[in-house]
Amino acid sequence: MPSRNLLARELSVMLKTIAHPDRIRIIEELKPGALDVSALSARLGVTTTRISQHLALLKSHRLVEERRDGRHHFYSLADQELAEWILGGVPFIQRRVANDIAAQEYIATADRLWRENNSETAN
Repeated sequence: MPSRNLLARELSVMLKTIAHPDRIRIIEELKPGALDVSALSARLGVTTTRISQHLALLKSHRLVEERRDGRHHFYSLADQELAEWILGGVPFIQRRVANDIAAQEYIATADRLWRENNSETAN
């Protein structure tokens, strides 16, 4: 069916685009609101060059938007639902590592921190 092929192709492109730990973290950090490259670099603990490269890819696929304010470039999610969609996968990952207690604890902590960060800025 052409409609299923089109949907599968679009999902494949999007999944390839976000298929890097840094890009997933960028998406989650941008959920509460816009940040500049320096702030993202500090939060993720990676270089600004690396953040810029990831943002360029996300922007080219229209997953993030850029706003300029003087010399600063602020990035935000084009659709906030993307971050929620990613968080929706946490239970799936938890089941996959069910026998690894340390991994379960790390995943639960990350999930809690992302959700707390998102709820603090929503209020």
